Amino acid sequence: MNRILLAGTIALALTSAASAEVLKENNMPLDIAVELAQGAVSACAADGYNVSAAVVDRAGVVRALLRADNAGPHTVSAASQKAFTSVSARIPTSVMVENIQKNQGAAQLVAIDGFLVLAGGVPVKLGKETIGAIGVGGAPGGHLDEACANAAIAKVQDQLK
Repeated sequence: MNRILLAGTIALALTSAASAEVLKENNMPLDIAVELAQGAVSACAADGYNVSAAVVDRAGVVRALLRADNAGPHTVSAASQKAFTSVSARIPTSVMVENIQKNQGAAQLVAIDGFLVLAGGVPVKLGKETIGAIGVGGAPGGHLDEACANAAIAKVQDQLK
């Protein structure tokens, strides 16, 4: 009886292992991450803003980080946290700000470690799949940070197909 039970257990384990599929995910490549960070810093510089730009992969790990000359030291962590927040939620951080203002039940999102709920973080998508995010910090307003992030994404859009 024990041998039959053992044989059944082994057969079940082998069947489960054989039917499992390897998870396949797209992710932020280094060359695009660097191009995004450079594009955002350049876009903001063209408007006279000294910013930092951080690009994270789908897991929120920093792939590229640039701080413009004369950008404040706080902009590095702000950009990184905005990118992390955006990739985690898979939406722009400006949308999170609006959602929190409209729904007080979402107010505790600001208490999540590593989150910075200020405009300036934008997800980077390959089709509908979020492969990373870019965060920008240092312009005199989150909407301006977000504009620089979006300008950088627009420049690499052809590579995201």
